[in-house]
Amino acid sequence: MAAPLVAALLLPAAFAGGGTRRWFGGGRAEGQRAQAQAAKDAAAAAFYELDTAQRDLRISIETIAAVDDSPAARRAISGFEALGRRIDEVSHRYIEAVDAQDLDRVDLDASTASRARVDLTAAKDELKRVKRELDGFGESLGPLLGKAETQLARIAPAVERARQALRGAGGALDSVRASGLTADDLAARLAALAPELTKLNEGAGQHGATETLERAERVAREAEAVRSQAERLPERAAEIDHRLVSLRTRAQALTTRAGQVRPVLSELRRRFTATCWQDLQQVPEQADEAVRQAELKLSEAQKARDAQRWPDATSLLSTVRSLLNATDEAVSAAGDRLQRLNAVQKDPQQEIERTRFAIRDAQRLAMAGRNSPDPRHARPLDDSVARLNRAVATLEGRHPDYWHFLTETEAVRGTVAAVVTRIREERGAGH
Repeated sequence: MAAPLVAALLLPAAFAGGGTRRWFGGGRAEGQRAQAQAAKDAAAAAFYELDTAQRDLRISIETIAAVDDSPAARRAISGFEALGRRIDEVSHRYIEAVDAQDLDRVDLDASTASRARVDLTAAKDELKRVKRELDGFGESLGPLLGKAETQLARIAPAVERARQALRGAGGALDSVRASGLTADDLAARLAALAPELTKLNEGAGQHGATETLERAERVAREAEAVRSQAERLPERAAEIDHRLVSLRTRAQALTTRAGQVRPVLSELRRRFTATCWQDLQQVPEQADEAVRQAELKLSEAQKARDAQRWPDATSLLSTVRSLLNATDEAVSAAGDRLQRLNAVQKDPQQEIERTRFAIRDAQRLAMAGRNSPDPRHARPLDDSVARLNRAVATLEGRHPDYWHFLTETEAVRGTVAAVVTRIREERGAGH
């Protein structure tokens, strides 16, 4: 929208009663000339007021346009443009009325001065009428403008937070590098934020308030993450060094323990049936291979740490830990197996009574407050009694399968525990 050329029109003379004039002619012409000049001054004042109001409202519209793309905001912008065209029209008629007559002419007659007064008064009235329309339109923008100003008020602090976060990340990186750590990946992430900072510096006027606010928050968040990771880097390096030493020591100890599995297996083979130890046959070879793999991964982790490839080192150490955990369980299983078989061979009654107690306890719970148990509870408990009796029967004979007996009693206790949990849940829900 073309702004009215108020500078070219509002001459000082317009607000000083026309300046220094020469007055000629009769009294009537002189009076008409004075009235016309007064009408011209009033029209000029109305034009100035309209121009000022339009300029002020344009700032409000630009504020709304910078942050709001809603239908209401678009309607407001369209409405202001329509008003601008209306202002252009009345301003043009005002200019025509001003240019139509030279009120300082020596030979200005009364009728010409009268026509000038009428035309200028009409132009003034039209300017004031459009000014009232503009004022009403401006008042209707209150909610949109308030929302826009609120959002704009958030931009400067958000941009400043982003700048401070970037400075903090840069300082943390400098400190880390001074300690001998390269932190190349963090430096690359920080460098990638430079174009974003440039756009923040260019401002919301160029990139929009919403986009600028989102960019400032994103930059602050990412820079803060870089700073936090940089500050933690020395601790992370020390932690990796500690894990390298710890896992290496654990691998060496596990090698010693794995060597003890073979004598255990030998005793299991000598004293118990094949079903008691067949699943452990491959443990020594598997343990040796797992430890070998762990040591290879430890070597790779050490190289990654030396190259300061922290994610790679961390991942490799996690792999080593998983290998050693699985091997530790397998090696422990052989010793635990022998210990449990020794115990049940010496006194199977202890295992039997333990299982029977669990069943009886569950049966008492199932009968609590009832004349007869719920079949959903009684049936699995009755089945558990029968299953225990069958397991006990396998101990008879020359070569009892103690491992089968132990796995059966353990399974029975698991079934009983599930029934107990179900009963308690149902009664809890009933309360």
